[in-house]
Amino acid sequence: MIVCSCNVLSDKQILAALQLGARPRGARQVYRCLGCAPRCGRCLETVRALLAQAHLDNCKVGCGACPAADAHHGDDQAARDVPVLAAAE
Repeated sequence: MIVCSCNVLSDKQILAALQLGARPRGARQVYRCLGCAPRCGRCLETVRALLAQAHLDNCKVGCGACPAADAHHGDDQAARDVPVLAAAE
């Protein structure tokens, strides 16, 4: 799915950037890793959601440094605060 129409970036390209050695922590760092920058900004929410989901998927349960550690330990509010991805039309 195309996430950023200005730079023609797909969700797969963004997720691949997360596998690089730099391990970007923010949306702007993802763009830097991909050699571009956000233009209109409509995609930033989706990029952030991809980052959050990737961090949850790669997190080891019980790690104290994880920003989503509460979601792993049954805190229902933290689980609800995780962004949901939606495809743009």
